[in-house]
Amino acid sequence: MPAPTADQPADLLTIGEAAELLRAPVATLRYWRHLGSGPHSFRLGRRVLYRRDDLHVWIAAQRDGSGPHRR
Repeated sequence: MPAPTADQPADLLTIGEAAELLRAPVATLRYWRHLGSGPHSFRLGRRVLYRRDDLHVWIAAQRDGSGPHRR
């Protein structure tokens, strides 16, 4: 995977970066992860990561009223 640049951001986001994109506190993402109701996330080693596309899919599902969406 090539290194991200300013015009092409990384596809994998840390929980902090995901929280920033969603404009939600990190604690909220942790809580959603605990409930299994937030955007899809996964562990890579000790880190919790989010795919940018999964975040956008989850945002669209919330906007469209499809309710909680987790794969």
